[in-house]
Amino acid sequence: MTDSDLARQVRDVSRLTGEFVLRSGRTATEYFDKYQFESDPVLLDKLAEQMAVLIPEGTEVLAGLEMGGIAVVTALGRHAKLPCAFVRKQAKAYGTARLAEGAEVAGRRVLIVEDVVTSGGQVVLSTKDLRRLGAHVDHALCVIDRQEGGAQALSADGITLRALLTRADLEAAA
Repeated sequence: MTDSDLARQVRDVSRLTGEFVLRSGRTATEYFDKYQFESDPVLLDKLAEQMAVLIPEGTEVLAGLEMGGIAVVTALGRHAKLPCAFVRKQAKAYGTARLAEGAEVAGRRVLIVEDVVTSGGQVVLSTKDLRRLGAHVDHALCVIDRQEGGAQALSADGITLRALLTRADLEAAA
């Protein structure tokens, strides 16, 4: 399968038009419903297989962000044969009360895994939390970069964004 075939599949299954409020508070007329590609086991597996080659050398743990990044990181971990951590937006007050569940992140090179990056806000917040836990984080990997400033925002915090697909890839696949 070529990159353009994969981009077309993702676009066809997840692109919605209308008026949508994004996490950043901005309004968009185009929205990529990540749950549509994350809930398709065949498509998610293809995405994870392609993403595995983008994992920076030396990565020890894949950290998926709540909620959409969890499905992606689980599929990616299968292909990369790396342990996964599941990162909450905030620790719960019960059970383990941990911010990052699963694999230990302290003292390890951790790759943030996200589904769609727009402003990069949640990646920046979660990276700060993981760094406070002792993780070494300098890269993030996403399925779709909407190319709306996320990569620049992450760079300002010392994080390099790698994306399997960009908004331009999805538009070209039309």
